[in-house]
Amino acid sequence: MKTIFEALRESHDKQRRLLAALSDTHGDTDKREGLFAAVKAELVHHENAEERYFYNPLMEHDMTQEKARHSVAEHHEIDELVEELEATDYSSPAWLNSAKKLEHLVTHHLDEEEQEVFQIAGRVLGDDEKTQLAHDYDQMMEEQASGSP
Repeated sequence: MKTIFEALRESHDKQRRLLAALSDTHGDTDKREGLFAAVKAELVHHENAEERYFYNPLMEHDMTQEKARHSVAEHHEIDELVEELEATDYSSPAWLNSAKKLEHLVTHHLDEEEQEVFQIAGRVLGDDEKTQLAHDYDQMMEEQASGSP
């Protein structure tokens, strides 16, 4: 059975691949536009499902509450940078700088989750909870990707 950590890592790996590809694009192209749309969708879907099925349960434990709050705050920073990119012309040199800043911010966030948050979360979540959360997380990710409510 898959755990919540494995489910989250699948999305993390996808985010890393998409952001690396996005930082490698040039100018106002269909490729840049398509990758940016994919990045935005993956980030939003992941944040929604992660906050609901990972961070909300962690907020209930003293040991993980602070880390959970910190990570949710980082989600808001990421969202602000995405909004900044949306407001910047694709052909502007500032766009690529912001895209690279986004890649750096998200990568830092994912690394921190995997190296710090997962470890303490593993101590407060029970085995059954870890697999149930993975199931619920994956289900919500699928529903969001297909446009279901």
